[in-house]
Amino acid sequence: MSHFADINWLAVVLAAVASMALGMGWYSILGNQWMAALGKTREELMPEGKNSSMPFIIAGICQLVMAYFLLLLTRAIMDTSAADIQILDAVVVGAHMWFGFLMTGMILNHAYQGQKKSLTLIDGGYLLGVMIVQGVVIGLLA
Repeated sequence: MSHFADINWLAVVLAAVASMALGMGWYSILGNQWMAALGKTREELMPEGKNSSMPFIIAGICQLVMAYFLLLLTRAIMDTSAADIQILDAVVVGAHMWFGFLMTGMILNHAYQGQKKSLTLIDGGYLLGVMIVQGVVIGLLA
């Protein structure tokens, strides 16, 4: 139970903000390739009159949850306190979470959905970046 105590919420929030910033850059650069891999147009994704901020709100909440659990799991796996988390520890735990859960789950879902491999690579690459960026922020601040 001690792993749930002493959460550095500033580290969690800044890790989430940093990964959102990464997403803005990632999809700004790869946006056209992502849309082509998805097989949709901008209009299909955001029909006129639809709340265009909702995906960003959901993403922000999900990023907060991911950062929180990355901090918790790094402390538990590395058997350390929040103050003793090292950058490399958090990045390694994040990379393992990406490979063991995020990427495998995405591959599974995309395979059943008949999605293009390029979509899996673009989204999976972003999520690896998320885990690395969040690991660095948590390692620096937690």
